[in-house]
Amino acid sequence: MTENAQQSGEAGHLNATLGLGGVTLFGLAYMAPIIVLGIFGVIAEASAGASAGSYLLATVAMLFTAASYAKMSVHYPVAGSSYTYVRKALDSRLGFLVGWTILLDYLFLPLVIWLIGAAYLTGEFPSVPAWVWIVLFIVVTTALNILGLKVADKANLILMVLQFLVIALFVGFAVAYMVSHHGSGSLLSVTPITGSGGFSAIAAGAAIAAYSFLGFDAVSTLTEDTKNPQRNIPRAIMLVALIGGVVFVAVAYTLTLVQPGGTFANADSLAADTARTIGGALFAAFFVAGLIIGQFTSGLAAQASVSRLLYAMGRDSVLPKKFFGRVSPRFFTPVFNIVLCGLIGLGAVFLSVATSTSFINFGAFTAFTLVNLSVIGYYVRHRHEQRLNPLTYLVIPLIGAVVDVYLLTKLGSAALTLGVIWMLIGVGYLLVLTRGLRVPPPELSLAE
Repeated sequence: MTENAQQSGEAGHLNATLGLGGVTLFGLAYMAPIIVLGIFGVIAEASAGASAGSYLLATVAMLFTAASYAKMSVHYPVAGSSYTYVRKALDSRLGFLVGWTILLDYLFLPLVIWLIGAAYLTGEFPSVPAWVWIVLFIVVTTALNILGLKVADKANLILMVLQFLVIALFVGFAVAYMVSHHGSGSLLSVTPITGSGGFSAIAAGAAIAAYSFLGFDAVSTLTEDTKNPQRNIPRAIMLVALIGGVVFVAVAYTLTLVQPGGTFANADSLAADTARTIGGALFAAFFVAGLIIGQFTSGLAAQASVSRLLYAMGRDSVLPKKFFGRVSPRFFTPVFNIVLCGLIGLGAVFLSVATSTSFINFGAFTAFTLVNLSVIGYYVRHRHEQRLNPLTYLVIPLIGAVVDVYLLTKLGSAALTLGVIWMLIGVGYLLVLTRGLRVPPPELSLAE
């Protein structure tokens, strides 16, 4: 029996054992809060020194969008998330295009993870070129995923605890450093929120900062494992977005006190230098080790996830089945898809952290916008048969959609260009699959 068959067989025997706390912890682990340290320098430059303000704006945007995800998770408690919500509430063809943008996120997420890890290792070992670390990440994670190695849930929980420990120590050392060098009054400042570039710069930083929130919607995949899912899943989605936002704003604020301004010689690995400044060489080594372990584990899971998504798309004939729908008879893993993801990851050699995260956020903001609109679509379709509150089904999702579109326009020109090209390819492929929109697009069964 293949791995996928085993998973399918086990799916019918899931026990609803998770409460609100357990589901929220899963969402936070998936989000990987330590990423705020990984991309702090990039956001500081984009926002002209207003990282905390950028994260605050991103948090507001994500809370509006999370509210829409929470609504739709109640009405459509099945796998598929934004793909399913848009397909069922708006249109199957729009749903396909949302699925296409999700694929963009999945395909390039491992690339970004490996790129961030390489940036920090290059900072620690400047004599080793960044491309060496990128290739090493790709080779090791590709080999492990082909062999079918899985990271246990307990390991993920331990990793999450380690992340919060690193974050807590980082903030603690930063506060102690500021008090000892500049007095306690230095802890209160509006500069980390306002910066020096005005609201436009804050929004540009927020467009990148939204990358840190990716994963809050993953909570919706635990419906079958959760007690009272119609109550706990929506609450967990909101809690994950809110807790993540509070952590991100607090960390960005504290780091900006130590590293003010918006121009740095080494923005991609700025947090490592800050760790050395506030905690010495030993803490800096601990910080980098924790970050790299987190990046490696996250990259392993991200590559495994995209290979399974590509397999599902091949199995359901959304992509050519001959290539994408095959499982290795020896390893019982989708080897072609895993290797393809690794080859795409080599593009990290030619990209910066800012460009690659912005590219991913193009897909995220597109999906977020359409999920908000799907809530409005649900209201229009069902307002006569169900008692639906116009405030939560019209006003809030409309605000969420407007904010998402605004942040989308604040992405860099390179990200917007690449994103539009990706969408045009998706539209062309949709026309081929539907014979010029004459037949419905194939439906992707993400539940298997």
